[in-house]
Formats: sequence, structure tokens, C-alpha cells
Amino acid sequence: MHDQEIIRLLWFVFAGTRGGENRIKILDLLIKNPLNINQISEYLELDYKTIKHHIQILEKNNLITKIGDKYGILYFVSNYMEKYIESYYEVKRKLSHNI
Repeated sequence: MHDQEIIRLLWFVFAGTRGGENRIKILDLLIKNPLNINQISEYLELDYKTIKHHIQILEKNNLITKIGDKYGILYFVSNYMEKYIESYYEVKRKLSHNI
């Protein structure tokens, strides 16, 4: 994927749909440390099902990945996202200026 394509994807995931702000918060947490859905839910004080929904969107778009199974699943920033982390920060900066 080229830089322009990842930027379009990031705009879609974080600005083009409802819940983008929560997905940014989730991704920011996972950039710092791998976490499970329960931990993310506690940190962000959001419902478990809400977090699970956003996790599924981030995972579907290859921005995060998981290791483990059932309640032991930990989520990480994907290698793909790590490669384009500067593009993520660029989109995030622009979004914060638009608010």
C-alpha cells in the first residue's frame, strides 16, 4: 500500500465513520502497551461491547493484531500500522485541528 492509500484508510477509519475518536484512543493505548478488551474498557471507561466493536474495525483494517485466545487475547499494533505510524500521527494531528 502506498502512503496515499494508507492516509485514505486512516481518514476513513478515524474520521469517516462514527466512533473514530474512540478508535484513536484505543490505538493510542495499544501503541504504548498490548492490552486485552477488558483493560481497554477500564482505561477508557467504555462498555466492553463498544470496545469489542471498535477492536473488530481496527483489526479488519489491519491496524491491530491479536495473540492468544478467548479471555487471554492481547491486542497489539500491527506491523503494517507500525510501518505507517507517521501517517497515523499526521492524520491524528489534522483531525485534532478540525475539532
